[in-house]
Amino acid sequence: MAHSQRLLFRIGYSLYTRTWLGYLFYRQQLRRARNRYPKGHSKTQPRLFNGVKVLPIPVLSDNYSYLIIDTQAQLAVAVDPSDPRAVQASIEKEGVTLVAILCTHKHWDHSGGNRDLSRRHRDCRVYGSPQDGIPYLTHPLCHQDVVSVGRLQIRALATPGHTQGHLVYLLDGEPYKGPSCLFSGDLLFLSGCGRTFEGNAETMLSSLDTVLGLGDDTLLWPGHEYAEENLGFAGVVEPENLARERKMQWVQRQRMERKGTCPSTLGEERSYNPFLRTHCLELQEALGPGPGPTGDDDCSRAQLLEELRRLKDMHKSK
Repeated sequence: MAHSQRLLFRIGYSLYTRTWLGYLFYRQQLRRARNRYPKGHSKTQPRLFNGVKVLPIPVLSDNYSYLIIDTQAQLAVAVDPSDPRAVQASIEKEGVTLVAILCTHKHWDHSGGNRDLSRRHRDCRVYGSPQDGIPYLTHPLCHQDVVSVGRLQIRALATPGHTQGHLVYLLDGEPYKGPSCLFSGDLLFLSGCGRTFEGNAETMLSSLDTVLGLGDDTLLWPGHEYAEENLGFAGVVEPENLARERKMQWVQRQRMERKGTCPSTLGEERSYNPFLRTHCLELQEALGPGPGPTGDDDCSRAQLLEELRRLKDMHKSK
């Protein structure tokens, strides 16, 4: 990206995140998406685990919000409720009480519903990072803080890079004897990761390593439906990766019927997501001689991550 382009992007990004113009842009996106996708951009299915339900809610053009429900207590937590109307409809359909909002970061497509929902549900707490300017934040969180709602034990993990205060949320599976669930916002997608708007490659690598250390059976619930595009790019950088090929075939079948592709598992992601494979010799060899040395040290991996991001942005622009 040329210097003039970077400057224009920074100006636009600042207006989006720091002024009322960003909110107006979000509202315009919301109106268009509601008209285009009156029933949501994708067909989704809830997952039920011994009295805990995870309900994906398709919002805007490709976002996902989530309800995490303790079905015994009939209490719900909303993750990134960008469309308050869609989230409220799910709350009413499930017959639950909304007691908490978990916001991964400040961008309007993840936080835009905080105001309306917190006003409608007066006892609802809004959680997020104090570093990120979360709208209507009431309960700031730090790394490793735990939010408890009924049997739900949800840990906040600091994962800066996409934004300075980005958090992901890990639902502990032990209390309900099921898999843990990672709500990753714009850090990690199926076969992809978020752009680094407020950090550098080293920061993003450290954040990706935070979730890379979680168990293989952890379910990944991302903030966007980017699976088909991301797997297409992964096929460019690792064309002989059979795990990617199998996943792509499944995703294409899902998307032909407009079905959602979440969740995947972190075990799956390790096998085909290039942004989680910077330590793998196969990926280093597939990219060929790069801008710096190859190897398993963090400096080399950060350089490889930066190159992957550059290639991904070029791939998307074609």
